[in-house]
Amino acid sequence: MFEKCREHKKAFILIAALLILAVGFGCYEYRSRKAAEEAAHQLVLYGNVDLREVSLAFKNSDRISDILVEEGDAVKKGQVLAKLDTADLEHRMDITRSQIDAQQAVVDKLHNGTREEDLRSAEAKVREARAEKDFLASDYQRKQDAFQASGGKSVSRQVLEDARTKLQVAEAKVNEAEEAQNLAVAGPRSEDVAAGEAQLDALKNTLKQEEYTLSQSELTAPQDGVIRSRLMEVGDMASPQKPVFRMSLNTKKWVRVYVKEGDLGKIHEGMDARVYTDSDPKNPVKGQIGYISSTAEFTPKNVETSELRTALLYEVRVYVTDPENRLRMGMPATVKIEL
Repeated sequence: MFEKCREHKKAFILIAALLILAVGFGCYEYRSRKAAEEAAHQLVLYGNVDLREVSLAFKNSDRISDILVEEGDAVKKGQVLAKLDTADLEHRMDITRSQIDAQQAVVDKLHNGTREEDLRSAEAKVREARAEKDFLASDYQRKQDAFQASGGKSVSRQVLEDARTKLQVAEAKVNEAEEAQNLAVAGPRSEDVAAGEAQLDALKNTLKQEEYTLSQSELTAPQDGVIRSRLMEVGDMASPQKPVFRMSLNTKKWVRVYVKEGDLGKIHEGMDARVYTDSDPKNPVKGQIGYISSTAEFTPKNVETSELRTALLYEVRVYVTDPENRLRMGMPATVKIEL
């Protein structure tokens, strides 16, 4: 009786084991079939999040006076990131403004013409010169008459020559005074006015250039983004050839994945895709295939794929819409594309 029970128990265990094995094999077959069906209708790719980066440098060369952001800071378009020392430039601008004021006064004077006071002064100088000339002409005539009447005894030839020389000088002064009066009446020449205005315009343009240079002494963010690297410090000499920051932009993000040649014909630009990350696997980010490389390449070593890393694959970029900024630079991602 006891032996019979033992035989029944062994048979039961054997049957149970066979049932478990059959169920397990059935589940395996079901999952394999389901995975094959999914693989036939879905393409799964692996890659990393990428985005655009820019190097930010000052347009001018000077010493950095302030750095206002740190690595990892999120910045907005137009936000001031760093400043240059502008003391020397502001001093030059003060000098230029003073020169503009002085030249403006010159131009105003040229436009206003000769003042009434200057005209009266010029006229008075002409009368004075003429009176002196008349006096010297009368003196010369008297001495000449005396010289001729006395045969050179009452007035010597030397005295007569001195009187004539003084008369000639007086006549020259009259001519000079009359020319000065004519110029005063005529006013500034048009050429002089044009030259004064041109010099004033040149100074104003110099000030505009200096004001523009001053505006470029602040380094601002070109777009919304994140500061990736801070490459210079306060006190360093900046120049257009030396970036101060490296900044990643939030305007465009994509996942760089790689596709086998056998799967290349299954996808095309514009296809919808879903991007999954390990940090939030249940909430995919919507994306779209935007670029498919036309040449094959070896897969980069930092990209995980289910194929050998030495295989020749084609680069694909899946552009994503990420308003919540969930995807970060270099983050591993899984891309699923419904076929």
